[in-house]
Amino acid sequence: MAAGPAIRARGLCKRFGELVAVDGVDLTVPRASVHGFLGPNGSGKSTTIRMLCGLLTPTAGDIEVLGLRIPEQAESLRTRVGYMTQRFSLFEDLTVRENLEFMAAVQGLSKAATGQRVEELLVEYRFADRRRQLAGTLSGGQKQRLALACAVIQRPELLFLDEPTSAVDPESRRDFWEKLFELADAGATILVSTHLMDEAERCHRLAILDHGALAADGTPGSLTGALAGRTLVVESQHPRQVQRVLLGVAGVISVAQVGNALRVLMDASEASAGPATRLQDALRNAGLAASIQPVPPNLEDVFVAVTRGERASEAAA
Repeated sequence: MAAGPAIRARGLCKRFGELVAVDGVDLTVPRASVHGFLGPNGSGKSTTIRMLCGLLTPTAGDIEVLGLRIPEQAESLRTRVGYMTQRFSLFEDLTVRENLEFMAAVQGLSKAATGQRVEELLVEYRFADRRRQLAGTLSGGQKQRLALACAVIQRPELLFLDEPTSAVDPESRRDFWEKLFELADAGATILVSTHLMDEAERCHRLAILDHGALAADGTPGSLTGALAGRTLVVESQHPRQVQRVLLGVAGVISVAQVGNALRVLMDASEASAGPATRLQDALRNAGLAASIQPVPPNLEDVFVAVTRGERASEAAA
């Protein structure tokens, strides 16, 4: 395996007129791993991916992908990477097999190599009995599976996936992610953007983007572990009333209702200050009874902490 990370970006910026879409992002993606990009729509995920694969020229910053300088050596990178977006971008009026053959031609595979590779993918991606079916008649999950098969036709070292499963059902999403880990086990590096927390939890490592800036970067375990002592669950017969009171307590970043319970995220300064006692006192003063217990943090808590929490800190400064 080649030395060094698959992707290294430093000070990556992209401006569109007055709009700063990506703002000083530093990113390192290890080889043979699944690296996630988590962020809401408009956070800069797609713009960053397009710069990393040479489709968009950065306003500032340095990019190295698979040992190549981007965008200067983007043409040399083309045959070594695969790219897939959330929208089915293949030809709906071609059959499954014809789509695979077309992508093989685009990637420059020989006729002999194409036949063998297409047969492999038809079996591996469970299209052997659908090879003559028009792509436009496939289900959403089947279309995304076909798009992934086309993206890996040339066995890329690096695969860029831009919110690939946002429009498919949960079972198809699970199946899709199993294929991603098979690819990583075989040595491929995968950078996948998502706004879905359960998908983010699957990644080996995760970068969180907010308003074009890198808000956090680490393993899911390290990111959630950094919030130890800051998350609580509150149970009450009057959750909406309790929520209004807790939102007015100093140090509370968010109060989200989950079923009949409330999930509370506290500011970092409250982690060792006995936040449960202060919350209980505030509710008692309001004449409300509730049970308050600490709970382990999750990635949704991380996302709220590094976006909403940071904004609150900046506003108070």
